[in-house]
Amino acid sequence: MKCYKGSIVTVNEHNDVYQYLVEDQGRIVFVGNELPAQYDNVPVIDLGDRALIPSFVDTHQHFASFSTFHAGLNVMDAESNVQIAEMVRDFAKQSSAKTLIAFGASPYSVKERRLISREELDAVCPDKEIMVVKYDGHACIVNSRLLEKMNEKVKDLRGYHPDTGEMNQEAFFKFSDYISGSLSLIELMKNMQSAVDFYAAKGIGMIHTVSGVGFTMNLDITFEKIFAKALRNGFQVRVFPQPMDISVALKRKLPRIGGCFESALDGCFGSRDAAMNEPYADVEDGNGVLYYSDEKVTDFCKRANRAGLQIEMHAIGDKAFDQAARALKAALDDYPREDHRHGIIHDCLPTEEGIGICREYGIQMPMQSAFINWKQEPDEYLESIMGHERWLRLNPIKTFLDNGIVVSFGSDAPCTSPDPIVWMDRAVNNSNAAQAISIRDALRMCTYNGYWTTFDEKERGSLESGKIADMVILSANPYEIDRKDIGKLKVEKLILGGREYQSCKGNVLKAIWNGLTNGSKAY
Repeated sequence: MKCYKGSIVTVNEHNDVYQYLVEDQGRIVFVGNELPAQYDNVPVIDLGDRALIPSFVDTHQHFASFSTFHAGLNVMDAESNVQIAEMVRDFAKQSSAKTLIAFGASPYSVKERRLISREELDAVCPDKEIMVVKYDGHACIVNSRLLEKMNEKVKDLRGYHPDTGEMNQEAFFKFSDYISGSLSLIELMKNMQSAVDFYAAKGIGMIHTVSGVGFTMNLDITFEKIFAKALRNGFQVRVFPQPMDISVALKRKLPRIGGCFESALDGCFGSRDAAMNEPYADVEDGNGVLYYSDEKVTDFCKRANRAGLQIEMHAIGDKAFDQAARALKAALDDYPREDHRHGIIHDCLPTEEGIGICREYGIQMPMQSAFINWKQEPDEYLESIMGHERWLRLNPIKTFLDNGIVVSFGSDAPCTSPDPIVWMDRAVNNSNAAQAISIRDALRMCTYNGYWTTFDEKERGSLESGKIADMVILSANPYEIDRKDIGKLKVEKLILGGREYQSCKGNVLKAIWNGLTNGSKAY
């Protein structure tokens, strides 16, 4: 039993801040301003100027992909393609792997204002296969050695550009499948263990992962479920299978389905294939790509909704957002459900019609506030491709909030690094001031709302008596600092089930066995 004294930021219904919290055997047993006599002899942890808050949750990411890329080469901070090439050369020298992965290349954050080319990769890495994944996770650049290996499989696919080595759309997916299939399960498990330790350092106690791409028989979904069951440190994983075949979820007894890739309705702004109602401003007759017909998306939603599954779908452009909203509406009209918690992911450019549907039908929004003023896709680039009026409509967090729509935050990792402090900073200090929100609302979107999204709010997400003691010690009370200083907050400690976070690194075979034999349904 422990007693925490100081700023207890509960994120309960009224955003109360109390002076005391008592934890016993992993549960919160008291929260309030006057400590009952029965706890007089409980050891006290004095927070001082620090604060205790609920643990964070990342409501949208690609766990297997992030774990893989996190173990590879990150080039997001490179200032030029020359620097990226130097990083690739050094990485190739020190790595024993035959296939190398780098992540984070962007034409908008390097001085050349273009992606690194196949020729440039060949100059520094001619003897090993390498794939440099674009920051948005929807395209890549490959060197000649990897292209030769895959050429027959991709040459007739959409998005094939052998001259530059850039692969997007279907061609990119094929290369992504190849990379995923080249990983051993032992290597993937080690990478996942390392990734969870990284999340913990950021105060994240739960992730929602979208999975099911590149592995034979969707083995990554099964493996993530096993990994989640193997964890013994209180960290939580909720798996969303991405295929539009609902049997993939039902056979694995997962209560949810959807995400990106196969259940993505469009592309992204960085590749100008996000589906738009009006053409992009800088090209003629370019409206992006809507991957599926309305009939196919609606049929998927109806089948999943009737099966009792929670549905989430990727929609970046306004045309895709409308398609998602209308399909979910049709599914709920077909088979009404009171507490479905269906969601639309990203929600970068919603329409009034789509917002109205989401308000009426209770559709929630797992958003990425880290996309706001993002170095890899800066505001000036977005305004140049869609015009000022549409730019003003991007990522309208406050508009969703004003319409009573539940918003939660996630990273879309590996597209952005999982960091809830950054999410709050971007939402509170939005470059579009009209869409800026309060610190209280931003904290709720990183905590309670995220747990609510997967029906976990009864056990986690706020500091209230009876709930599991999943908590974070922050360097200061977020409610008491200037909004401009939100980005200066530091996560000092993650506490899960009342215990300080313990690294999940260890014997991989033992962890797999634990996952296979654990009867827990915590996934």
